[in-house]
Amino acid sequence: MSDSSRYTRRTVIKTGAAGAIGVGLAAGPAEAARHHRKSRKHHHHRAPQSTGITGTSAQAIVVGAGLSGLMAARQLAAAGKSVIVLEARNRVGGRTLNHDLGGGKVSELGAQFVGPTQDHILKLMGDLGIGKYNTYDTGMNLYYDGVSNPPKKEQFSDSGPGGAAPSDPQVLVPAATVVAQLDQMSQSVPLDAPWNAPNAADWDSQTFYTWINNNAQPNSPQFMGVAQTASEAIFGAELRDISLLYALFYIAASGNESNPGTFERNFNTPNGAQMWRVIGGTQLIAIKMAQQLGNSVRLNTPVRKITQTASGVTVDTDNGSFSGKRVIVATPPTMAGRIQYQPLLPALRDQLVQHMPNGSLMKVDAYYDKPFWRDQGLTGQVVSNSGFVRATFDSSPYPDSTPGVMMGFIGGTQNRALSGKSDAEVKQAALGDFVNYFGSQAANPNDFVIQNWSKEEWNRGCPVSVLAPGTLLDFGSALRAPVDRVQWAGTETATYWNGYMDGAVRAGERAAAEVIAAGV
Repeated sequence: MSDSSRYTRRTVIKTGAAGAIGVGLAAGPAEAARHHRKSRKHHHHRAPQSTGITGTSAQAIVVGAGLSGLMAARQLAAAGKSVIVLEARNRVGGRTLNHDLGGGKVSELGAQFVGPTQDHILKLMGDLGIGKYNTYDTGMNLYYDGVSNPPKKEQFSDSGPGGAAPSDPQVLVPAATVVAQLDQMSQSVPLDAPWNAPNAADWDSQTFYTWINNNAQPNSPQFMGVAQTASEAIFGAELRDISLLYALFYIAASGNESNPGTFERNFNTPNGAQMWRVIGGTQLIAIKMAQQLGNSVRLNTPVRKITQTASGVTVDTDNGSFSGKRVIVATPPTMAGRIQYQPLLPALRDQLVQHMPNGSLMKVDAYYDKPFWRDQGLTGQVVSNSGFVRATFDSSPYPDSTPGVMMGFIGGTQNRALSGKSDAEVKQAALGDFVNYFGSQAANPNDFVIQNWSKEEWNRGCPVSVLAPGTLLDFGSALRAPVDRVQWAGTETATYWNGYMDGAVRAGERAAAEVIAAGV
């Protein structure tokens, strides 16, 4: 097994699957057998088992080998501290997941994009020798309006003043008003303590939906549908699920120390969070960090209990116990809440994670001989206010864009509506939307993948925690506060680019700095 494959596995792709950010689900036996024969040449790599690796104590223990946990371990190791990273899965990368297409090409079933002001992930990529390239954005975007009768489809350019917002006046006019107001409001939200915003009590007492519905001028079903689509893709949740204060914090966090966050930077492709892709796929960032950490990273080692004493911590796993001076828990908050703690966590911390469920999001990829939509002058980016797949991207791989990969997000209500459906039914639903957007050529892909992160044992949802009204106001102060020898990382604890890979890296850096400052 080559070094480059040591910390990953190739997801076995089953034809007849659909999803949004994770791993292939099983297909019918005949299809699966046929596809297995077709895929055999792809050399499915298995991750190393953690048995036989010696050493069960270190100065610091890190729970979770996603970007945040690995970055924390990287910083600790650079400071001369001994560290052990405990990962439940048989791979590293957390919410990043490469799917190998053969020939050195990958598509991404998890986090996919990087953009301007995401300085920490970009610096890390540079340190690791990982390059970036432009997200395909040549031509026109599509707006599909299924609310109108009959439905209509329009092309628009995302280089205009509306960016990724459709040019239909029923969408663009209220969107421009609402976005400008949200950007202005977000500037009064302290990134490290949004609950201290001057209007925090008012803003955390209403949902994002209520505010938008009351403030869009003029409002329209078309605009509300597009706003819902944005929420489903960004949060894996509906506007009604989200506190206005949390949404304003998320906007404020979409920047850096010298560039205030804006909603446009969050959802745009040009000059926005979707501007670039990662050569080799985003999981390569975690794979390379893990390779440099070597045997410090223990896979197949789910953490079940963390016990604190006056002198240190003991971390009990399915693969034995590990001891250290401090522990950094770098998992989504809701998963951190499933670990047993002795002594018990403070009530506020435990209540916090009960109020931070993960969003409902899956990613579906359809694979074609080539990205045929480009021949139609299209970018492959769709915004729709109806259907199951309501946002799409051209995810064709580097360097030559073959095969053509059409990626779709299925989030929020649409995700939950399909949760009990078979893979074949999900595939049918998604391809029906692709045909509506791109024509009959989309009907018969060569392969189809579903990654439903809500079904992932160590995620139970994606892409980020969803905070309802009252959560930040009453529980937010426990978000990053250490509990004696336990520090918290993960993108949900970030102050900039919360919910993104950049936020994950920043949170890992902060947690490591806290451990070092504590004298470990």
